[in-house]
Order: sequence, then structure tokens, then C-alpha cells
Amino acid sequence: MLLDKPLGLSSNKALQSVRSLLRASKGGHTGALDPLATGLLPLCFGEATKLAGSLLGSRKAYVAECQLGVTTDTADKEGEVLLSRPVPVLDDATIETALVKLRGRILQVPPVYSALKQDGERMYVKARRGEAVEVPPREVDVYRLDLLSRTADVLTLHIECGSGTYVRSLAVDIGEDLGCGAHVTALRRLWVEPFREPQMVTIEALQQAAEQGDEALLKWLLPVSAGLSDLPVVQLDDAQSMAISRGQKIQLNHAPPAGQCAAYASDGALLALLEVDIDGFTRIVRGFNLPPG
Repeated sequence: MLLDKPLGLSSNKALQSVRSLLRASKGGHTGALDPLATGLLPLCFGEATKLAGSLLGSRKAYVAECQLGVTTDTADKEGEVLLSRPVPVLDDATIETALVKLRGRILQVPPVYSALKQDGERMYVKARRGEAVEVPPREVDVYRLDLLSRTADVLTLHIECGSGTYVRSLAVDIGEDLGCGAHVTALRRLWVEPFREPQMVTIEALQQAAEQGDEALLKWLLPVSAGLSDLPVVQLDDAQSMAISRGQKIQLNHAPPAGQCAAYASDGALLALLEVDIDGFTRIVRGFNLPPG
């Protein structure tokens, strides 16, 4: 389900609200959005929860509003102000110089107030206790970082990035490069691969659909295969399907390029997410127990 997460709600609370409406026994989300953020939060239920980890590494797009001149301890507007500085007179060329440094594969220091774990505990928990937290830099991918609009002290940015990239850290780095500091005041996730043009649904709309009955509610659920729609498809014969269902490796005669693919049984059922090597031999990444397609 492609949820349009509302402002102020944690990703887990949003998940549990929808899970309750669906009466689903298990569910998961594919990468948390901060309570400050809105937009696309893919939710997985039932057999689709097996894909949650795979979708975590997907490319994502955001629109972010960054306030210049103020640095906060959380790098967003929810935090305490650490430092206020005057914003210099900026032109587009100066801003572009700051942005270009953050495109590509870069080293980024995640925010201290983040859900990353250190010594088995979330870093934001340590930070809230007042403990000193040192966050090592790590490599992340920023595919696009473009200026959409600006005022004297606010930048609106379009960002496309890979897993583990913190938009809040991008704002901090941009602000420091410009010599005035910055923090995120608004953030909206536009899409997550493979859902480039998502038809999102709000919790309010789901609640209204639930009042109309299961049919109205369930129409918002996508098939499990939708989460693999960007992968090559392999159609297995009966013998291959049986081997895969038993957890065995097979060799594909007409294999796609080495990498992951979605394998379907002869009856149309999604059978597995496979990893294929250069010789066509398969490894089961995730197996599914689904009815014929």
C-alpha cells in the first residue's frame, strides 16, 4: 500500500493505524520518514513483508525546504537552536557551487538525532539523555540535488538519493558551505523505486473506505509483484518451479543479465525473488507463498 504519510506522525504509528484497519497479522514499512516529513511511505503486509528489506535500498526523491541562518541540534525545525548567523547575499552561482559538492557518491555524517544504532541503542535515545554521540561518516549516493526556488533565507530543493542518505545532513552541509548554517523546515517524499508515479492514499481516505466495507478498503492494496515491477521477469516451467519451491538452485537457460529477477511459476504465481549469477545459476533471495496470478 502506498501511504501518503501525514505530518507529525511517526512511520511506525502510521503503519499500525493502517494495519489495524486492514486487520493484518503482520506488516512493515520500507524505510522510516521522520514525523516532520510527509509523502510516500510504502507499507507491506502479509507475504509482501518479505520485500520490505529489498525496497529499503531503493532510489528515492524528495522536496525539501531549508531555512538558512539557523542551526538546530536535530537539523530540523523540531530541535533546539544552537546557533543563529546572518545570511549573506546569495546568487544562484554561489548556491550551485555548494550543491555540486554534494552530488554523486559522497561522505555524509548522519544526524546525531537519528534512528541509527550505536552499541545496540538508537542514537537519538542517547542524544536525548545528553550523552556525547560521535557519528562516523559513511558513503551515500546523491543522484540529483537541484535548486527549485529560493528567497533571501529559504532554499527549496529537489533531491534524488539512495538508501541511508539524510536530507537533514545535506541541509547542514549546504548551510555550512554558505557560511550561515541551515536546517530542514519541511520535507516531502515524492517517490520510491519502483513506485515512480505513486497513487498514494491518506489515512483519512482509508478510514472512510473502511466504513464502506472491505471491498472499498482492499482496492488500495497492490499485488506483491508491484514491489518487483522494475526487475526482469523469468517464467519457470513446472520442473523449475518445483525445484525453486523446495529451495533448490537451478540454472536458467535463458537467464537475464546477472542480478536480481522476479520468478513466476507456469500458473502465473509469483514464486521468488532470485539472484542470478553470470552463468545463470540462481540463489533464492525471497520465496513467496501466493495464489496463481
